[in-house]
Amino acid sequence: MKIYILADMEGISGIRQMVQVQRDSSEYEEGRKLMMQDINIAVTGAFEGGATEVVVCDTHGGGGQVRVGDMDERAVYELPALGCMMPSLDETFAGVILLGHHARAGTMNGFLDHTMSSASWFEYRINDVVVGEIGIEAAFAGHFDVPVIMVSGDEVMAVEAKELLTDVECAVVKWGLGRNKAKCLSIPDAHEVIRETAQNAVSKSRAFNSFKPDIPATIQLTLYRSDMADDYASKPGVERVDARTVRKTIESLMDVKAW
Repeated sequence: MKIYILADMEGISGIRQMVQVQRDSSEYEEGRKLMMQDINIAVTGAFEGGATEVVVCDTHGGGGQVRVGDMDERAVYELPALGCMMPSLDETFAGVILLGHHARAGTMNGFLDHTMSSASWFEYRINDVVVGEIGIEAAFAGHFDVPVIMVSGDEVMAVEAKELLTDVECAVVKWGLGRNKAKCLSIPDAHEVIRETAQNAVSKSRAFNSFKPDIPATIQLTLYRSDMADDYASKPGVERVDARTVRKTIESLMDVKAW
């Protein structure tokens, strides 16, 4: 049984302030260490649940946080490719685990909430349903009929995942205190929650349904400012809805983030 782990950084156990996820910060190396620990404990849980192969992809900032030499030797690691957030994902996988994830932009008490770009993306819709990165990534996986079986991160992220996907296992390891701070479980407790949740999710992976918005699908992006929409609006097939909003129609869920 093949399992794909897509790891972001904001929802990782013990990460409680923004400096831990910023590459130019003195706290960044601590954040990388914490991310590595969460990945390895999720890999352990996946194998305990019956996985025979686990692929890990580090998606934060385009990837590159993970030290491959520190990874569980049973897993393999890849980076996201241009235009493809999970390069080796295909129909042979039983499920996707979204590890260390966060709530969509504009979520009350969502720790470091954003959708793809905290600098420019204000709101994202698929077929007029507001989604964050969880929805975008779940729709991409849905192209291959692969379900998201587990998420980990803060409490409101878990609420978002449940509302969108309905049936998904959630490992809550922190609670947002506004946007820029969080209170966290102790690392041992958080790791046990992740391990148990991954084991349970993988063991019953056949019971989950993939997230498959109807296609052709309309994807709609609202930016923070009108000038940010200018470049998007100039591309073929893109319609300018208003000063800050653009949309287009896609024929495949593989293009759910293709702008």
